[in-house]
Amino acid sequence: MTQKITVSSEAMVQAATREIETVPAEEAIKLLGRNDVVFVDIRDPRELQREGKIPGAFHCPRGMLEFWIDPQSPYHKAVFADDKKFIFFCAGAKRSALATETAQRMGLKPVAHLAGGFGGWKKAGGPIEMDEKKK
Repeated sequence: MTQKITVSSEAMVQAATREIETVPAEEAIKLLGRNDVVFVDIRDPRELQREGKIPGAFHCPRGMLEFWIDPQSPYHKAVFADDKKFIFFCAGAKRSALATETAQRMGLKPVAHLAGGFGGWKKAGGPIEMDEKKK
C-alpha cells in the first residue's frame, strides 16, 4: 500500500522560505571572511569532495543540525554558541531553507540561507576550495 503524503517537500520548502531571510549570492560573497558571519554547509560529505566548498565554511551534516545547535545535547558544537550570523547552504537552497527554518525555530539568531545554494554561489563567481585529493 502506498502512503498518502499530505504535504509535499516542495510545499515545505516554500513555507520555510516565507519565514526566513534569504541572502543573495552576490551579497553573501561580500560577507565571506567577516568575523561576525559563519557559513554553514549542510551538504553530504561526498558533495563537498565532488563539488568543492566555500572557504572557511563550517560543515554540519543536515542529519546532525538539531543536535549540534542544541546546547543541552551531548553533540552540541561550540560554533553554534557564538554570537554571529549563520548563513546555511546546501547544493540548491532547498535543504538549507528547511535547515534555516529549523535553526530559527530552535532560537538560533540571526540566521539566513544562501539563495541558490552552492550552485548559486558558484554561478555568482564565489571562491571555491577543492579537496586536496581532487586537485
